[in-house]
Amino acid sequence: MTDYKKVYEEWLANPYFDNATKEELRNIADDEKEIKERFYADLEFGTAGLRGIIGAGTNRMNMYTVRKATQGLANYIMSVGAKDKGVAIAYDSRRMSPEFADEAALCLAANGIKAYVFESLRPTPELSFAVRTLKCTAGINITASHNPPEYNGYKVYWEDGAQITPPHDTGIMAEVRKVTDYAAVKTMEKEAAKAAGLYVVIGQEIDDSYMEALKSQVIHWDAIKEVGKDLKIVYSPLHGTGNIPARRVLKELGFENVYVVKEQELPDGEFPTVSYPNPEAEEAFVLGLALAKEVDADLVLATDPDADRLGVYVKDTRGGEYRSMTGNMSGCLLEEYELSQRKAAAGLPEDGAVVSTIVSSNMAGVIARAYGLRFIEVLTGFKFIGQQILGFEKSGKGTYLFGFEESYGCLIGTHARDKDAIVATMALCEAAAYYKTQGKTLWDALIDMYEKYGYFKDDVKAITLKGIEGLEKIQQILETLRNEPPTQIGAYKVTSFRDYKKDTVKNLETGEVTATGLPSSNVLYFDLEDDAWLCVRPSGTEPKVKFYYGIKGTSLDDADAKSAALGQKVLDMINEML
Repeated sequence: MTDYKKVYEEWLANPYFDNATKEELRNIADDEKEIKERFYADLEFGTAGLRGIIGAGTNRMNMYTVRKATQGLANYIMSVGAKDKGVAIAYDSRRMSPEFADEAALCLAANGIKAYVFESLRPTPELSFAVRTLKCTAGINITASHNPPEYNGYKVYWEDGAQITPPHDTGIMAEVRKVTDYAAVKTMEKEAAKAAGLYVVIGQEIDDSYMEALKSQVIHWDAIKEVGKDLKIVYSPLHGTGNIPARRVLKELGFENVYVVKEQELPDGEFPTVSYPNPEAEEAFVLGLALAKEVDADLVLATDPDADRLGVYVKDTRGGEYRSMTGNMSGCLLEEYELSQRKAAAGLPEDGAVVSTIVSSNMAGVIARAYGLRFIEVLTGFKFIGQQILGFEKSGKGTYLFGFEESYGCLIGTHARDKDAIVATMALCEAAAYYKTQGKTLWDALIDMYEKYGYFKDDVKAITLKGIEGLEKIQQILETLRNEPPTQIGAYKVTSFRDYKKDTVKNLETGEVTATGLPSSNVLYFDLEDDAWLCVRPSGTEPKVKFYYGIKGTSLDDADAKSAALGQKVLDMINEML
């Protein structure tokens, strides 16, 4: 641990830090705990970049930590000889997002690297698209996704438009760690950077190209033309970046009845209507569902602040209530729609592939294989799905058709390499229009899918264990399960055990051991009989250990009962270890 008090005093004394920063620090002079929190370490630059609470200090998000991270990124870009290609920068509606975007841009400019900065807030997938369109070497997105309002973050993308993966992630992290003197970080005046052609404002041209890329994915223009004016859609951007692009694409497609949740329409980094802006949470939909009942909407959609994740409620006309869809449900529904309709329209390529993560529903693989497609599982994180698309492009083998992860994110098309809630919004509305022409709702289509493949249900339990002792306990849980893997979990026999850290898959019936074929990660996975499963992994962003699990039932009620029973057994197993 650094001498935090010493670093605190240095910030107060150093003329490099501005007066506002010093004033904020002087106000905590009597709060030892707060000083420690802010200065005991540097805000860690991890595989997803930076994420932290906004404020003065080395362990906070502020203009100095943003500059420091950017200097490290600039040094890495120069070390791989990619200085001439530029960096695209986007930001969301959070506190300080435009300011942090400018700090990053001006640090790059001072290092002779052109920064392409969006004129106003834009979604994450459009940043990914811009990196590819402008042929940049990298991208920076200032966002903390669905975190509470006091947070902000800094995500780094590479030239393929995906978040950084090996070797670039470790290379950038190493360069950021080397930057120890804040005063040595380069920056320059904005006007000077513009005059030198190193700060370039982007906007409408990229927006228009992005819209065209989305619309090129539409399969059933005929269905939209037939019922698009009748379909009623409620949409909320949750105070974030989705408002303009989501409404624009729906309007250009021909959906005339889009009702926006007024209280959540405008960008607001305080997120005043929710405790945190997460489309997975029920509270995010309270206002949207009230509006839906008022206008008798067919579906209710909400995107998170950086518009890479989509939450969905659909109307079940039989009971009249609105039913929520998990990320697995909406992901599998879109997968089935995209594959069935593409097959009917033009046939599917022989080398077609669907990509999903190891913690997503087993149903994803069942659907892909039913269409004779290759199904690829990757580690948690959409960047690994992006990595597969890059592999297809480089090898010339494999055609990406669909990818999703359970945390409410998918990608249709290859225009971006991150989750895209704008294309998901578009595709889900298109699917709703198509099924409406068949006399069905999206809920009917979901039930049809369950009848066809089985009633798959997936869930997750998380245990929060804070502090150093908590981290030790999390590791202990994983080591216990690793060294003494259960042979039975609830009603299900364990058929095989995957240890992604050791790169082993052990067949418990034959004793045969094979490789996982995926990068090393501290994740354990238990394949259970009857298409059930359990996966255990520590959270990468919070002091939590997560237990993902799934079952296959014969009806909605049967799936609910089986899922609840397995969830209880998982909790019992954890409690025994605590």
